[in-house]
Amino acid sequence: MEKFFKLKEHKTSVKTEVLAGVTTFLTMAYILIVNPLMLSEAGMDFGAVFTATALSAAIATLVMAFLANLPFALAPGMGLNAFFVYTVVFTMGYSWQQALTAVFIEGIIFIALTAFNIREAIVNSIPMNMKRAISVGIGLFIAFIGLQNAGIVVDGATLVELGDITKGAALVAMIGLVITSILVAYKVKGALLIGIILTTLVGIPFGVTSYGGGSYLPPSLAPTFFKFDFASVFTIDMVIIVFTFLFVDMFDTVGTLIGCATKADILNADGSIPKCKEALFADAIGTTVGAMLGTSTVTTYVESSAGVSEGGRTGLTSLTVAVLFLLSLFFAPLFISIPGAATSPALVLVGLFMISPVKDIDFEETTEAVPAFLTILFMVTTYSIANGIMYGALSWILLKLFTKKAKEISPTMVVIAVLLLLKLLLG
Repeated sequence: MEKFFKLKEHKTSVKTEVLAGVTTFLTMAYILIVNPLMLSEAGMDFGAVFTATALSAAIATLVMAFLANLPFALAPGMGLNAFFVYTVVFTMGYSWQQALTAVFIEGIIFIALTAFNIREAIVNSIPMNMKRAISVGIGLFIAFIGLQNAGIVVDGATLVELGDITKGAALVAMIGLVITSILVAYKVKGALLIGIILTTLVGIPFGVTSYGGGSYLPPSLAPTFFKFDFASVFTIDMVIIVFTFLFVDMFDTVGTLIGCATKADILNADGSIPKCKEALFADAIGTTVGAMLGTSTVTTYVESSAGVSEGGRTGLTSLTVAVLFLLSLFFAPLFISIPGAATSPALVLVGLFMISPVKDIDFEETTEAVPAFLTILFMVTTYSIANGIMYGALSWILLKLFTKKAKEISPTMVVIAVLLLLKLLLG
């Protein structure tokens, strides 16, 4: 352990690294429940997605551990799975097989872009306020989905309205939100996962929770394994879908890497991330393998900061997380028993965590504030992450052009604008 992970050099120990890994796993284990529930709405098999989620998380995190030796964990990303289900499948009308194909293509492109150091260059060209706004918009979108899943927010005469929160799933979710918020307030390790478990138990007397049953052996991957459909690969819509997956995942991963590396105090003297290329390979490989197994885009998790806060500094932390994901494969019946009402509070609070960059958005400069605001607004009100990115990016470019600040527009942003305009014109 010492020789491979260089523990003394990083001023850490096996005990510290393992405890940090357990902490990180507990804070992100909710994805084992939330991801299958969300993707099953698109028609995918819950059990198969559960297995794909655990395996893809374990594989990507192992790559992070052994290739990059960094204390960061990966799994199918929140926000990216929402885009997969609610935009690509529900709004655009594609099948989940076609959506998986887009994720697979994204993964292949990511591997190539990472190999040629293009990903860092692309990310560096995107305005910082846009990056922050995307995180905020996705956070609000996820929270909105959580409220809908529990019946707290329902269809109404005014498009949406408050549901009946005095009974059933909505009441259980409201109780769970209070319980989980208290746990988070007390900084309890694994607050989201514990909140899901407690809310599941609360749902029993209300008739919301019932035991799923089944085998404790890992569910079969057969319903989702290699279920690709390349029929629509050469369409404008597919180009936009793949681009959006690329766009959002790049911001998620790079933003998380920078934030966690800063917190861990392991940045290089010039402010760069050590072994950044290797770290980016982890999510590229994870995404490609995840699509083959049957899950949405894999990305680096901001919850890794929880393990970093506990002293995690090396790949031994991420190795611990990977092992725990593999062990979770043998507890599928317990995860299947958890109702949507129990995961809704976690979605709402994940939304809270994701909007923290809002405080760093420059709202004083109009050419920065308006695009950021439109990015956030359109994501939630049009129920589409892609729309938020589209109108935010286009408004940013137009405002810079008409306020004599065209020099701030990078060539990459021009390419992005052309792709977005094509999408608008061709529908």
